[in-house]
This record gives sequence, structure tokens and C-alpha cells, in this order.
Amino acid sequence: MRLLIATDAWHPQINGVVRSLEHMADQAPHFDAQVSFLTPQRFRSFPMPSYGEIRLSLVTPGMVGSILREASPTHVHIATEGPIGFAMRLACLRQKRPFTTSYHTRFPEYISARAPIPENWTYRALRRFHAPACATMVSTPSLERQLKARGFDNIMRWTRGVDTKLFRPRENRILDVPGPIFLYVGRVSVEKNIEAFLALDLPGTKVVVGDGPAREGLQSQYTQARFLGALTGEALAEIYASADVFVFPSLTDTFGIVLLEALASGLPIAAFPVTGPLDVIEGSGCGVLDHDLRKAALEALDIPRAQCRAYGETFTWRESARQFFSNIQIAQAVAGETRSRDAILGCNHTIA
Repeated sequence: MRLLIATDAWHPQINGVVRSLEHMADQAPHFDAQVSFLTPQRFRSFPMPSYGEIRLSLVTPGMVGSILREASPTHVHIATEGPIGFAMRLACLRQKRPFTTSYHTRFPEYISARAPIPENWTYRALRRFHAPACATMVSTPSLERQLKARGFDNIMRWTRGVDTKLFRPRENRILDVPGPIFLYVGRVSVEKNIEAFLALDLPGTKVVVGDGPAREGLQSQYTQARFLGALTGEALAEIYASADVFVFPSLTDTFGIVLLEALASGLPIAAFPVTGPLDVIEGSGCGVLDHDLRKAALEALDIPRAQCRAYGETFTWRESARQFFSNIQIAQAVAGETRSRDAILGCNHTIA
């Protein structure tokens, strides 16, 4: 399999989409696959207004169509609904190439948090975007149910994993602050609902790892919290291992790879009972989900770290990749059957 992945999310962004795609590429040889990427690095781009870390590519379907013909992949996967994703979608339709998509980000909720745009409008546009795909991959059962209820079809499951060698409990704690330590890791932006965490009346210290457009305002308002900026690799893993509870205040994430990183590090989770935490944590005994986030954070302190570590070890990138490449193979087979049936019937099968 020669797979071309089109994505608007790429370095220097630090998020779950980028990490997931990188791990799929790392695991590809185990599944007899070769992976290449079409990213914003290939095109001129400009920063997204009010969110400068995200670059919007200046790209056309014609440009992408030329790249597609030259690369001649056996399959195309469109990871994001940005300029590159839209251009690749149209190029695939013009060249009659089957493709799959994935639904990583709840854009309707994100957009409505920033502008007075009804969620139904955005969902209608996203439903049209994903409709021609052989399959749309989602990370959790609850997200699958929600999208099906909004008219999305051909949905397949694709879970996520964690590097348990990097993210692990450690004897030495590098954070020299009063405990207990309540940790948040992720983008610092309005849609992440971080203020719901920072405003809690909790003992010890709140620590925020990450960067984004809301950092300056939150840091000036919540002076008792420690803002460490964006961290990756060993530096990030050491912070996880130094905390006592991982607090996940988001109401809109589709999964949250940081949940797995925290669990693998031995951290119990405190979160709202919403998509993502419900799918990862509910029934595991490794976190507390409650509409009262303060109550959840305090109760999570009593959860054994070893229990969290053991549960975190059940999520692997190898299994995530197995699902991903298996979904593509199934989608290819279905697309081949459809083309054969249409040829026999003498039909022109076109999806607008």
C-alpha cells in the first residue's frame, strides 16, 4: 500500500492530529505500507487570524491534482477539513480516486465558541465534506453515535495509543511547588475551557503546560498557577510524572491523547462526563468524571497510581495503526466492489 495523507495540521503545531499521523507513519512498515504526507510545508501559507500557530495554506485543487498524479498512491487519506483537505477532496473526485477521511476536531463547537455561527451550519458543511469518502474514521463510540445522529455515514473506528516507554512513572519529581499538583496539558485556547480548571478552589498548585492565544490573558489573571509553555518529549514526560492529578476541562475534544499520556505516567484523571473522557475513563476506575470538576479533582487524589499505569499500558500505537490500516483496506475493497458493480450496470457513479 502506498498511502498519501493530506493534512493541514503539521509541525510546528503540537496536537493530537500531528502525533497520531506521525505514529501511523512509524508503524506503517509493520503493515506493509509506505506513507507520505502532503502538508502546509509544501505551500505558501499565512497564519490563521487570532490563532497564529495554525497556518492556512494557499493551495488549489489544480496544484494538489498535479501532486496526486505524480505521487500515484494506491490510497489517499484526508486527515483535516482545511484548505489542503478541501483541495485534495476535489482532486480525488475529479480523478475518480477513492479516499478516506478522519474526524479529529469538533469544529462546530470550536467555531461557535469564537463566533456567533450556529453549530448546525458547520455540521452541514462537514457532512458534505465527508460524504464522498469511502469511510470516515472516528476515535470513540460516543463520537460515532453523535455523528450518525447528525447524518454522517460510513463511519469506522480508529482508536489512539501512547508511548509507554516515554510516558511512565518516575522516582524523581522535578516540580518544586506545593502539592498536591493538578496538571493540565494542551493548547491554551478558549475552546479548551481551561478557565474552568484555573478557577477551581483546590489545595496545592495548578500547573499548565502548553501555549496558545489565551495564555497571556489567563496567566495574568491566575497568577498563582504555573504556566510552563509548550513542552515535548522527555521534558513533558517528567512533568506528567511529577503531578498528582491530571485535570481535563475540555467539553469539545473528540478523544484527548493527553489522557493516555497521563494514565501511562500513573496519573488519575479528573474531567467532565463528556465525549473523550467518557470513552477513555468510564468504568476503568482510573479517574473521576463529574459535572463538579473540583469534586472530581479532589476525589481523584485517592486513586492508586499503579492502577492508572496498568490501564494506560493497554493503549498502544501498534493497535491504533492496525485499526487505521485495516480500515483503509476495507474501504478499498468496498470502493472496488462499487466500481465493478457500476461498470456491470453501465452506471456513472458520481458523488457531488
